[in-house]
Amino acid sequence: MSIRTSPTRLSAWSAAARSFSSSSPASLFRNSLQPVAHDEAHSDPRHARMLRMLMFGKPGAGKGTLSGRLVKKYDIVSLSTGDLLRMHINDRTEVGRMAEEIVAQGGLVPDELMLQVVTSKLDRLHNKHWILDGFPRTFAQGELLNTHLNKQNTPLSLVVNLDVPDDIILSRISDRWVHLPSGRVYNLSYNPPKVEGFDDETGEPLTKRPDDNPEIFARRLEKFYSTTSPLLDFYARLSQAHVSTPLHRHPHQHPHQLAFHTTPPHRLMMQSISGTTSDEIWPELERVLKDAFPGLKERVESADARRRHSLSDAIASASMNAAISK
Repeated sequence: MSIRTSPTRLSAWSAAARSFSSSSPASLFRNSLQPVAHDEAHSDPRHARMLRMLMFGKPGAGKGTLSGRLVKKYDIVSLSTGDLLRMHINDRTEVGRMAEEIVAQGGLVPDELMLQVVTSKLDRLHNKHWILDGFPRTFAQGELLNTHLNKQNTPLSLVVNLDVPDDIILSRISDRWVHLPSGRVYNLSYNPPKVEGFDDETGEPLTKRPDDNPEIFARRLEKFYSTTSPLLDFYARLSQAHVSTPLHRHPHQHPHQLAFHTTPPHRLMMQSISGTTSDEIWPELERVLKDAFPGLKERVESADARRRHSLSDAIASASMNAAISK
C-alpha cells in the first residue's frame, strides 16, 4: 500500500528535520561557544555605576571648595552631616530630640545615633549620585557605615583623599575667610571672593573662624592624623578586597550557552590626589570621576538662567562697590 503525502506536510517535515539537525548535540556545543550579543548598557557596566563618595583631607585641604564644584557642575547630591543633624533637631524627630538632649549636656552624639542621622537621607538615594561630608570621622564610624550600606546594597564606590602638605595648609589659614550661614569658604591667595570681604552669593560680610590660628590648627592636624589615618587604612583594605558576583546571563541567551562574569564585581575605588591648591587638584579629581563614572551627567542650565545669574552677579557686585565707596 502506498502512502501519499501532500507537499504541505512534506514541507513541515522538512522544516522540523532542519530544526532537529540544528539542535543536535554537536550543534548545541558549537552554539554554546558563540558569544552572546549584548546591548550597550551591558557592554560598559560603568555607565550604570552610582557615585557614592567620601572625601577626606586635612583641615583646610579644600574639601568644601571641591565638593561645591562637583555638585555645581554635576548631578550629584551633597550631604552634610551637620546640616542633617540640625534638620532632625529643628523637625523634632525622635533622633533629633535625643541628639539635642545630648548636645545640650555637652556630650558627643554616639556613633549609632549619628549613623541614623546620616542614613535617614542616604537610604532614600538609591538611584542618585552623592557625596557625604562629615561622616565617618573614625574607624568605628567607618565600619558602621560600611555595614549599613552593604545591607542596603548601596556600597561606597569612591573614596578620595586630598593630600596637601602640612606647611601649605598652615600658611594658608591666615588668608581664609568664611560665610558662616552657608559654610562657603574663601581664600585670598587662590579662591578670593568677587568683592573682598563679602560673600559671592548673598553679599553678606565674611568672617574669620575662631580656630584659624597656627596653634589651634596644629592641634587639629594632630587629631586628623590620629583619627583619620586608621580610617583611610580601613578603606584601602576594602578597595583591595575581592567581591564575587553571580554569572551574568543575557535574557535572550540559550540555556546551553556558556555564561561568563561579563560584569566586573563591585570594588571600592580609592584615590589619593596631591596638590597645593584646589585649582591644581580639580582637574585630576574631575578626571577620576569621568573615567570611573561615565554615566555621571552634567547639570543642564538654560541660556536664560545663565544670563540671569550673570546679571544678578553684576548687580550685586555694583551694589557692594557702591556701598563700600560711600
